[in-house]
Amino acid sequence: MSVPEEGDLRLPWHRRWLREHARVLVSSLGRLYREPLSSFLTAAVIGVTLALPAGLHVLVQNISAVSYSWEGTLQASLFLKDAVSPERGAALARVIEKRPGVAKTAYISREQALAEFRDLSGFGEALDLLQDNPLPAVIVVTAQRELPRQQLDQLMEQLGALPEVEVAKLDRKWLDRLYAILAIVERVVLLIAGVLALAVVVSVGNTIRLDIENRRDEIIIMKLIGAPNSFIRRPFLYTGLWYGLAGGVLAWLFVFGAVLVLSGPARHLAGLYESTYTLRGLDLEGSLLILASGVLLGVFGSAWTVGRHLSKYEPV
Repeated sequence: MSVPEEGDLRLPWHRRWLREHARVLVSSLGRLYREPLSSFLTAAVIGVTLALPAGLHVLVQNISAVSYSWEGTLQASLFLKDAVSPERGAALARVIEKRPGVAKTAYISREQALAEFRDLSGFGEALDLLQDNPLPAVIVVTAQRELPRQQLDQLMEQLGALPEVEVAKLDRKWLDRLYAILAIVERVVLLIAGVLALAVVVSVGNTIRLDIENRRDEIIIMKLIGAPNSFIRRPFLYTGLWYGLAGGVLAWLFVFGAVLVLSGPARHLAGLYESTYTLRGLDLEGSLLILASGVLLGVFGSAWTVGRHLSKYEPV
């Protein structure tokens, strides 16, 4: 802890305040620098604790991005009535393709549908026994990738109401289930983040408590010469700030390293599905959030501990 120099007393109060805080900020960092191993271990514990929810957040964001790309490739099937001629069906497909929100359409006649079913099902001999073709003509509609879910539902209602359409089907129940699961996972991530934030506060608080006990005599002497509690508390608060900032940086490095290690296998897996998707790490907002969270938790843990233990050391 540093005492203001005599020359500082002649400065304006705001400059004295800034100079004192800058002096304590640097001196607290120097104290941590003189104990590199213990400081690094404390910061590493904080980093691992912060990296767990941050990594889960990155995982959820990547799954959401992949599911959004899947949603853009969803195809609606419009089963036409038997009375609709192939010419009318093909013309209807061209008209639907010009609708807002539609990327492309493909008309599959009854004969084409039967031929595809024969090739894929393996029931060719059984189908030969049928006198009539039981399969309807189909228009496959692919919506635009950026089309919102509400507009997609409205488009399906409009297409299903066409007089030539018997049934309009969009198989997206599995995607809705995936979104529901992701919503639950996001809540779980928030709960885990809350519990781990408490762990960070406890970890910083325990470290600061040991530091207070080691500097017991210094604190008593400062109180004897009339130093206010705010002056004595200040170095410990900045120590918590440095711990939190270092832990946030380490957490960012852990997440970045994990994404870097997994990006190769993930790219290979995406290639097997003919996709160019690559893993995404923390963006600028997420990076700033993890650093700010580390600083805030470090300062809060330090302030909580100092408030509880500083009053125990009073001069006799």
